[in-house]
Amino acid sequence: MNAPAEGQDPVLAGYRQSIDNIDAAMIHILAERFRITQAVGAYKAQNALPASDPGREERQIARLRKLAEEARLDPEFSEKFLRFVIEEVIRHHKQAKAEG
Repeated sequence: MNAPAEGQDPVLAGYRQSIDNIDAAMIHILAERFRITQAVGAYKAQNALPASDPGREERQIARLRKLAEEARLDPEFSEKFLRFVIEEVIRHHKQAKAEG
């Protein structure tokens, strides 16, 4: 952990360093997730499969809402976040299909 700047509260600096580490990990996890979903999009395009799978999406949302509740994370927030990610994945899949 970096030393806090002069005059900075060391407890607050420690919390912020942890937040920064978590943010970095989240970015790397999202990057890996999108690498995998891009491969899925290419596979779907090659096999003339639809870009989205509404049934799977709803099952995933229900599953992750339950996980959020168990983790004491607002399930509404987790659903909004997941829907945003799913929309971006579908956009990528449609783009892969259009590119052939």
